[in-house]
Amino acid sequence: MPSLTNLTLCVPRPSSGLDPNVPVLVSSSIRVREVLANHIVIRVDRFGFSANNITYQALGEEAHYRYFDFHPAPSCLEKNVSPKMHGLVPVWGFGTVEVSKVEDVNVGERVYGYFAPARYIVVPVAPATVGKYGFLVPRPNLPADRKPYNLIQRCRTDPQYIPTSEGEDLTMLFRPLYWTAFWCDDWLNASHYRGGATKVVISSASSKTAVSLGYLVRKRFKGKGTVVGLTSKRNVGYVSGLKVFDEVVRYEDVDAMVMEQEERWIYVDVAGNDSVNGKVLEKAREGTGELVAAVNLGATTLAPGASSDEKHRLTPKISLNAPPSGSFPGSQTSVEFEPFFMPEWLAVRRTQLSIPEITSMQNAAWVELMRECPRWVRVERVYGGQEVGKSYKRVVKGRVGPEMALVWSLWDQDRDGDGTEKARL
Repeated sequence: MPSLTNLTLCVPRPSSGLDPNVPVLVSSSIRVREVLANHIVIRVDRFGFSANNITYQALGEEAHYRYFDFHPAPSCLEKNVSPKMHGLVPVWGFGTVEVSKVEDVNVGERVYGYFAPARYIVVPVAPATVGKYGFLVPRPNLPADRKPYNLIQRCRTDPQYIPTSEGEDLTMLFRPLYWTAFWCDDWLNASHYRGGATKVVISSASSKTAVSLGYLVRKRFKGKGTVVGLTSKRNVGYVSGLKVFDEVVRYEDVDAMVMEQEERWIYVDVAGNDSVNGKVLEKAREGTGELVAAVNLGATTLAPGASSDEKHRLTPKISLNAPPSGSFPGSQTSVEFEPFFMPEWLAVRRTQLSIPEITSMQNAAWVELMRECPRWVRVERVYGGQEVGKSYKRVVKGRVGPEMALVWSLWDQDRDGDGTEKARL
């Protein structure tokens, strides 16, 4: 095995001046003998891709997020691709260790992590972090709270690993989004839902993040509160059929939402749509209910070419160390959104809970989710560089229905965790 032929999906950086919606496939070679000490080569078998990844792309160069700093883009003079002009959209996926120059990390191991959209990735490993459950990719250029993104998990000891193709697909699609929703619900609960809010309104209700949050909040309310999902006219049928939200409201009907007198409510924005947010805040100004918090949890409508102002709105302006417990600060006529960033809150919880406690919480929640989420989506696998490129364009143009869940592979055929090659579906 003198060399490995790689294929990588690159996208133009916002600062490049190029069309960010036009991806470029770059072929390159990895010389096995030149792999450095304390590095591994992972064959990336499959990875999930959704609107969440488009958000990664849009925020790739934003100082607070720096998603393009996780994996450097390759250089290719023939296609005018370089790390300065292009970036790699991070993806959550499964792979197999193909080459290892790290003690106690074995060739053939099945792993899960925050990968690049490629056939192979070469990453350094911090030897001192190699343990039973995984190991860390050292990225000293990034903030310390990015540790969840730097962890590569060993499937054989991962209590949440499901060793089937369907189980892996659902994990890639839901694990990153579900934990964002899980810890956001935990953050809100830490303030007793801002002093007793009994209604939570969530935008982009057809997205996996919003569905997950609605599911979690409704469970916590136990019938003593209301969860409202806001969605577009075309997605009402899908969202209603999930039976996750107590009420489903079209965006154009926001002004007709029923608010009881003095009812305390929270708005969680997953869409990142200024028009929708304006309607919700106008509803708050009516004064029949009391808006006690407005939280930004995502930006499913944020395009790769979004303006600086749109992206700046997602940059946290407050600390998550002590979420307010009372009413929303300021008048109802001037509301500032609080962006929630999961790694920051998880870092806080790690000072309050032991690792076994956090693990136990997540394992129990994961078992419950795996019973529910298969009915929420229909998985579509896409194989090969050209087909993945076409699928990417469908995503950025909004041509993928909410019921569709995309799993991509830059390989022309599938290889499951047992190493068996399988023909393309």
